[in-house]
Amino acid sequence: MTNVPAALKKTAAFSAHSLVLDAEAEIGRICEWLRATVLKDLRKRGAVLGLSGGIDSSVTAALCARALGTTKVTGVFMPEHDSDPDSLRLGKALAEAVGIETVLEDIGPSLAAQGCYARRDGFIRQVVPEFSDGWGCKVVLENALTGRGYNISWLVVANPAGEQSRHRMPLDVYLGMIAAANMKQRTRKQIEYYHADRLNFAVAGTPNRLEYDQGFFVKNGDGAADFKPIAHLYKTQVYQLAEALGVPEEIRRRPPTTDTWSLPQGQDEYYFSLPYDRMDLCLYALDNGISREETADAAALTPDQVDAVWRNIASKRKVADYLHAQPTTMLD
Repeated sequence: MTNVPAALKKTAAFSAHSLVLDAEAEIGRICEWLRATVLKDLRKRGAVLGLSGGIDSSVTAALCARALGTTKVTGVFMPEHDSDPDSLRLGKALAEAVGIETVLEDIGPSLAAQGCYARRDGFIRQVVPEFSDGWGCKVVLENALTGRGYNISWLVVANPAGEQSRHRMPLDVYLGMIAAANMKQRTRKQIEYYHADRLNFAVAGTPNRLEYDQGFFVKNGDGAADFKPIAHLYKTQVYQLAEALGVPEEIRRRPPTTDTWSLPQGQDEYYFSLPYDRMDLCLYALDNGISREETADAAALTPDQVDAVWRNIASKRKVADYLHAQPTTMLD
């Protein structure tokens, strides 16, 4: 039996009925789909994907290696100036564990040449004029449980002494910072497709169901891919597969991070507002007609808090509609 998050243990019937799966059977099903999709439908020789040292890219790489063979999978490390060194170290550990080829591409100089960091810092200085070299930054989202009915993002900066402060941002500053940060994801995807074209491989996307549903990806950045083998799996289930696939324990213990800003940040602080296991339960319950009271008991929330999370999910789905949309044309 795989490890089950604490939130699931609170309501065994709900968890057993919903999010706990037969990991080996699901791995077999995904591998069969991968072989048919990559080799037959896409008519490619193998798969390329970016390796971040996180659970989703690790599981995707392990699935591709099992389905296609280790010589038919190439992982690409793409650190930049703000990357956590652990991301590269853990990505290398995963590649060694599953036995796939890897390529290292430092995208920091390219991002600097495009003005990624300078553009971001320019927007920050509109709010914090003293922001300069040696400072850190991140964007955080107010917790969905406030019940406001809308999300508020904050700029957090830290001076060289480590002293942090939090600031409200005008809309143009927020949009400018996100636009600059999105350059990282789009540059990474360009590199992935270079290697895919070079090898006649397909590009694997790594979003789980929560990220795919809620739009936690950059359009034409990490949202671009030829196939997405774990987009149907809740993040809780991705962790279950990780254990069965032999993903290194240190990766399985690592909290989900964005690895986008220069200050450390978890995904729940940046986008989801709740830990992944509780978000999974709320998303599943919303999609399967489970009552707010049952959901509250399973996720250790109050019924009113469940309503707030569901409103937040609905709001993010409207954003995701644009991110998922194909280019529009006047063709019939």
